Amino acid sequence: MSTIHSVCVYCGSSPGRSEEYHQAGYKLGQDLAKAGLRLVYGGGAKGIMGAVAGGALEGGGKVTGIIPRFLINWEASENALKQLDDLVITGDMHERKHAMFEKSDAFVALPGGIGTMEEIVEIMTWAQLGRHRKPILFANINGFWNPMLALMDHMKAEGFIHSDHRVKPIVVNRAEDIVPAILQAASAPDGAAEGDKDVIERL
Repeated sequence: MSTIHSVCVYCGSSPGRSEEYHQAGYKLGQDLAKAGLRLVYGGGAKGIMGAVAGGALEGGGKVTGIIPRFLINWEASENALKQLDDLVITGDMHERKHAMFEKSDAFVALPGGIGTMEEIVEIMTWAQLGRHRKPILFANINGFWNPMLALMDHMKAEGFIHSDHRVKPIVVNRAEDIVPAILQAASAPDGAAEGDKDVIERL
């Protein structure tokens, strides 16, 4: 059992082609604020990143933005960053990812691109290696992550995912189920499957 105070959200700095991605990001930000959970994210003000932060800030929530200095003018702006109550500027992407991990009690992957995929895969890799047991969740909006989940099933079937009990991400299809699923996973006794799909599918 663990206590959740902060949730790291990985997502695209672009809006994507579906308005549902933006809506899901905003809804998640609102829900985190309502639950009293701090949002930890990449500091961007555009795309889905901006939607999540906007939802959290408008809901009165606490937001930590972690952004490399070279991305400030690309993904955000000095003005937007001033709205955050906690800002961490890093020297590079590796430092950013480490800071996001250290400041977060759970991880969510909303739709995004290569960077989003790389970040959530690294978190799953660290879980497989026993570095953490923090909940990991795929927000499968519009089936966005279906190809990724199918690939993981294929890797498991072919014998390339070991310590399977450590690499069982939670999968939900609706934004409103994200926070309840994280809190439920965190309340599970130590040793319980932290991403039991059968449990999550009943939400």
